[in-house]
Amino acid sequence: MIIMPNMDRLQSLEVFIAVAEAEGFAEGARRLGLSAPSATRGVNALEERLGARLFTRTTRRVRLTDVGRTYLDDARHIVAQLRAADDAAAGAMANPVGELRITCSNEFGRIYVTPVLTEFLDTYPDVSADVVLVDRVVNMVEEGFDVAVRIGPLPPSGLTAVRVGSVRHIVCGTPDYLKQFGRPATPADLMAHRIVAVSAVSPTTEWRFGVDLSETVRLQPRLRLSSVAAAREVVRQGWGLTRLLSYQVGPELEEGRLVSVLEDFEPEPLPTHLVHVGGRRAPAKIRTFIDFARDRLRGVRVLR
Repeated sequence: MIIMPNMDRLQSLEVFIAVAEAEGFAEGARRLGLSAPSATRGVNALEERLGARLFTRTTRRVRLTDVGRTYLDDARHIVAQLRAADDAAAGAMANPVGELRITCSNEFGRIYVTPVLTEFLDTYPDVSADVVLVDRVVNMVEEGFDVAVRIGPLPPSGLTAVRVGSVRHIVCGTPDYLKQFGRPATPADLMAHRIVAVSAVSPTTEWRFGVDLSETVRLQPRLRLSSVAAAREVVRQGWGLTRLLSYQVGPELEEGRLVSVLEDFEPEPLPTHLVHVGGRRAPAKIRTFIDFARDRLRGVRVLR
């Protein structure tokens, strides 16, 4: 049986979560519009009630104890459930409200998520959004995100995933470059071409091909870049060939400015999902955005 906390208990949980995420009483209190002494008293009361120490404190920061880390997960779950119940009771299903926090990679967010999101915000004026574009996999629960775009196989988790398509590893160049230097017929033919390597996509100079990745070509790139955007621009100018994920050059492929080669040797496509917290009990802003974005992303040709 779940025992629902009273208002003081709920506020203590919210203060505890804010202090834990901010790693400090002052910043945690500021996020909630409270004074630092109020936050300290709230956490002290919670620790006294539990009979357990949740933080270790120094003059500069606070850190969660082992008990505190476990309790943080439970506290987040309880607060999320209460907020979801409040949303449902207030009729939020019909009128999504609140801030939506989304994370995805820079290029996918720039090309595909941002246009969908602005249309969503126009449709639902009571929703705002905070989007973090970062080329790493974030911990959605710990970092407080509602929705994430995940490209690649998903590890087991308690999150809910909705597949919207897949992306391919492609080798591409301009039609003019291929006319001048020839179209590679096999992966080994790449050794005769000017190669632009992108560390974020191909961290080694060994490019693997085939559904089972059994065919390997060791290349000596003429140019190595850490930026997808920079590599795309170099190749768009006709300087050489590069290997990127298909969505990173989706507009260029659709417009014919870039052409993919070696399609018969491509690895297995990578599944692409919208991942969200809360499952069926997620707040309406999350459920509505997932449905909205799913339909639009599934219509993108490069994700099919």
